[in-house]
Amino acid sequence: MKFILASKIDMTAMWVGEERKAVTRVQAGPAVVVQVKGKDKDGYTAVQLGFGNKKIANISKPQVGHYRGMGNFRYLKEFRLEKAEDLKIGDKIGAATFAVGDKVKVTGWTKGRGFAGVVKRHGFHGQDKTHGNKDQLRMPGSIGAGGVQRVFKGMRMGGHMGDAQATFQNIKVIEVDEVNNIIFLEGGLHGGRGGLLLLQAPGELQIITAEVKEVAVEPVEVAEEVTAASAESSVEPKEDLSSEALAKEEPTVISESADAEAVADKPVTEETKVEETKE
Repeated sequence: MKFILASKIDMTAMWVGEERKAVTRVQAGPAVVVQVKGKDKDGYTAVQLGFGNKKIANISKPQVGHYRGMGNFRYLKEFRLEKAEDLKIGDKIGAATFAVGDKVKVTGWTKGRGFAGVVKRHGFHGQDKTHGNKDQLRMPGSIGAGGVQRVFKGMRMGGHMGDAQATFQNIKVIEVDEVNNIIFLEGGLHGGRGGLLLLQAPGELQIITAEVKEVAVEPVEVAEEVTAASAESSVEPKEDLSSEALAKEEPTVISESADAEAVADKPVTEETKVEETKE
């Protein structure tokens, strides 16, 4: 038996030969094998699959440990098998396990409608609008029996509608997109967009094995010219401005006698006399 977890995308239409058919697109996997159960330990043989993504903040620590770092799955569902020796933890199942023409058993959950009355929930006819009937148009009427003074079990009444598990049999596979893991199923399916679906069909299960490729890192060869240029272009040392270096430099001292001699050598003119009288 082959199986997979999927989510409903939307409905569309496509041509199959000369016939136009309504189809439902579903995102089938990839689903990861999280746990393999056996009769010796668990009492029955089953495979637990993980599907979808969920925020790590919304997952409990025991659940994170159960996932073993394979992903933060939103859904966990089991499929019972007769033999599960070929499956291992970490194996992946994709849409390629199904083929065009397969008859699939689809299990899902219907849309939740909240509280509904008997007219909407069970299709009651309702009461007449005439002959004095005022506000009993959508009422269920009498629910008790005449002779037995109690209400029988299973009486159709108002209550919670929808959000119930339902299964469709013999849903035909119209097309399979192996690259994007999308399967086109004939007709409409129960549930809203993004709802979980369990697909099962007779046949051999195909497992996707992830291949890990080792990337060889080649050493980078540096040209000799570049190394020589980098060695020559070294940073010039800054000037030594320490106190010892400043102390070694001899200061230039200008004596007063030299200034007096330079003034005495100048010729005395009328301009110089005027400047002296002004002072």
